[in-house]
Amino acid sequence: MRTFSKLKGLPVYNNSNADLLGHICDLCISPQGFVIGLMMDSKGLFHRDRIVPIESIHALGENGVMVDDRDKLLSRQDMKAKFTYSTYDDIRFKSVLTKEGEKLGLLEDVYFSEQLGIIEAYELTDGFFADIAEGKKVVKASGEPLTISKDAIVIDF
Repeated sequence: MRTFSKLKGLPVYNNSNADLLGHICDLCISPQGFVIGLMMDSKGLFHRDRIVPIESIHALGENGVMVDDRDKLLSRQDMKAKFTYSTYDDIRFKSVLTKEGEKLGLLEDVYFSEQLGIIEAYELTDGFFADIAEGKKVVKASGEPLTISKDAIVIDF
């Protein structure tokens, strides 16, 4: 299990020739609560904001991400045409509510299985001072679809 905060900024390499393809800058999350890809800032003028589909990742190491085939990378336009998704930047610090209307906190980070792309837990914050006094909360994901709006995230808890 891995958190996105530890993944952000890692270099992405082509497994076959060790070329640096870019650095992880965001996460693509489906409405069903799956990580479907990693967005990266790519090298080169015409290869900006490429997305690595989760099934194209050979390995997620402590110091880099290895991709099997550069040709399987998608542009943002291709990704939007194939999938409905939100990025981590879109949902970070949004209020997380239960289906019963209870506010759990603000989304700080997500824990996910790098092999399957399944979000396993959410790290929530109640603010700086509450985090110091009580610590951050980690809420286990139920596996049910998320409801994401411009204002909040509703999870089945």
